Amino acid sequence: MAIFRKQRFSGLTRWLLISAAALFVILLVLAIWFSRHQIFQSLLDPGEPFQTYTPPDGADYAAADGWYLQPPVEGNEPAVFFVHGTTYNGGSDWNAPLDDNDANEGVIHTQIPNFAGPFRETGPLFVPRYRQAALYTFMNNREDSVLAREFAAQDVLSAFDAFLGEIGEDRPFLIAGVGQGGLHAAYVVMERVAPSEDLRQRLIAAYLMETPVALELFSDRLAALPPCQTPDSIRCVIAYSSARPEEDSRLRIITERSQTWTPTGQLDLTLGRGLLCVNPILGARSVDFAPARLHRGGAAADGIEGDTLPPIQTGQTGAQCVDGVLMTEQPNSPALRRPDRLGEMFRVPPFNLFYEDLRLDAAHRTETLVETLTNERLYAPPLEAPEEIGDAPVRPIEGRGRGG
Repeated sequence: MAIFRKQRFSGLTRWLLISAAALFVILLVLAIWFSRHQIFQSLLDPGEPFQTYTPPDGADYAAADGWYLQPPVEGNEPAVFFVHGTTYNGGSDWNAPLDDNDANEGVIHTQIPNFAGPFRETGPLFVPRYRQAALYTFMNNREDSVLAREFAAQDVLSAFDAFLGEIGEDRPFLIAGVGQGGLHAAYVVMERVAPSEDLRQRLIAAYLMETPVALELFSDRLAALPPCQTPDSIRCVIAYSSARPEEDSRLRIITERSQTWTPTGQLDLTLGRGLLCVNPILGARSVDFAPARLHRGGAAADGIEGDTLPPIQTGQTGAQCVDGVLMTEQPNSPALRRPDRLGEMFRVPPFNLFYEDLRLDAAHRTETLVETLTNERLYAPPLEAPEEIGDAPVRPIEGRGRGG
């Protein structure tokens, strides 16, 4: 009898131990699941202050390997300067090495087809390689992270200077950027285009996709390049950051935790600052709701190369600018919905919800600028080179000398 009780209690003890262990594992898995984004972020920390960090070697923009795309330019067709978004997570570097295979694959096979694709018909597409700030730097606002973003912006500024040298002094051009690339493209517009009357006249528009841009800039550094008010506007800026009403975390990221440029050329939080929103469906700065029937189409263009137009899915979403954010509806197509990736709310999506809207918008603005430039140059031709005039000798008139 005593042996039986001992065996029974031994079995009960084992069962309790197994149950406790299983419960512990379940609780551990749940804890990891709910903390997965924090764990992911901590794993991406380079673990070294940016101030003592040695960045990877930069690109030589005078050489072909400094660019993902650097086509020849011919005739008078406009050119496009495109800045890709974040494709490097981090972990060992604050800024991506130019030879990181995964980061480069993301640019070539996802971002260029989806976000540079709508502008291919405008003209030759220039896409620089640059030491992009890691995804980690956008998941927090540490001083190191801000310095890494500003460092990347300087690379893009150098690339743009090289781009201007390639396209010559008369060619119209379009600037586009997405995510981090939109942030750096905004810096280029602020530092190079806005201060130059010549460059302002040649700019079709700047398309800053999924990028917060502070309204205060347009009464200061960007006063000469206003927001694109209508679909016919040229020499202007289009910017938007999109979210669905139920995406509370993304809305907070856009309106509170993101950083954008200040009039002094520094980065600062979007918190408390008005943001520019130009509705890509309407092609206008408007608070009107654009219903899905007006949506000309999104595309998931991963892996589509060259000038091939990807399959366009129309009528997928309505959109409305609300307090500086482009509020969208959930697309019907799963291909146009954000995937469940770690850090997804900080990433550029692997599709372009407004691909066709942007393509047609850019085509119309390009046609408008080219026509405008033609008329301006026709009615206000450049002045001819001045003729040299020699000094004329001064000869006194007889009888009119002093005392005469």
